[in-house]
Amino acid sequence: MNGMDSGLAARVTKHLKTLLKLAVLAAPLALAACGGKDDLDELALNDTPPEVLFNEGLALRAQGNLRDSTEKFEELDKLYPYSEYSKKSLVNLAFLNYSRGKYTEAITAAQRFVTLYPGDEDAAYMLYIAGQSYFRQMPDITRDQGPTERAASAFQDLIQRYPDSEYTADAEQKLRVVRDQLGGKEMQIGRYYLKRRNYVASINRFKNVVLNYQTTRHVEEALFRLTESYYALGVVSEAQTAAAVLGHNYPDTQWYKDAFTLLNEGGFQPSEDEGSWISRAFRGINVL
Repeated sequence: MNGMDSGLAARVTKHLKTLLKLAVLAAPLALAACGGKDDLDELALNDTPPEVLFNEGLALRAQGNLRDSTEKFEELDKLYPYSEYSKKSLVNLAFLNYSRGKYTEAITAAQRFVTLYPGDEDAAYMLYIAGQSYFRQMPDITRDQGPTERAASAFQDLIQRYPDSEYTADAEQKLRVVRDQLGGKEMQIGRYYLKRRNYVASINRFKNVVLNYQTTRHVEEALFRLTESYYALGVVSEAQTAAAVLGHNYPDTQWYKDAFTLLNEGGFQPSEDEGSWISRAFRGINVL
């Protein structure tokens, strides 16, 4: 998952358009001071006004010099913490680090902004950058899903706190992808336990998919695996319920055909026990 969404790039350009206008005003001063690294170091003195540092950072960014622009905003943040220019610098730092693939640094800047300025109009954008940064670090299904879980948390936070934000629709779309991957990880672990006949452990994993990832593509297989696991344990009523719920919701799938065949070979039929947690979960009843 490398690269940057074209949609995000467009939104960022629009979002920071006002800030970039300041760079035009400061361009003569900034360009004169940006001849090289030594010049940058000389200007980054404790008595350099924050507005000068900020406009120099914008000018560097406008030139495409993202590394030096990042350093300039970092310098400003260190010299004038909690100032209005420091707040604007955090927005730029989050975006610049994300653009450069430095996701840890982007997340740090974004989270700091949200912590310090939760009511600011840019807070939603910062949560979006944090979510995107985690999203870009999502590993394959065989590895630990820590970044995936954190992406889900950031996107959920954005959706809940800023439902009217221009970033919410994309966050909802990304969250569906994230949740599908988390459900897939649960399925992988559940299958691992099932293969080793650790049925209680496998049931717990498939149950988590049914309860927490019911809208993902994995729920059909999860119901079949629950049928398998419960049947192997001799808990026939729950196996019958899992198969019946699978048949009610996904009657034309191979998973239901396999569940039906499994029970039929033992002389049983799918039959729903409405008191079962499986049945209640699909009726929208909290079973926890």
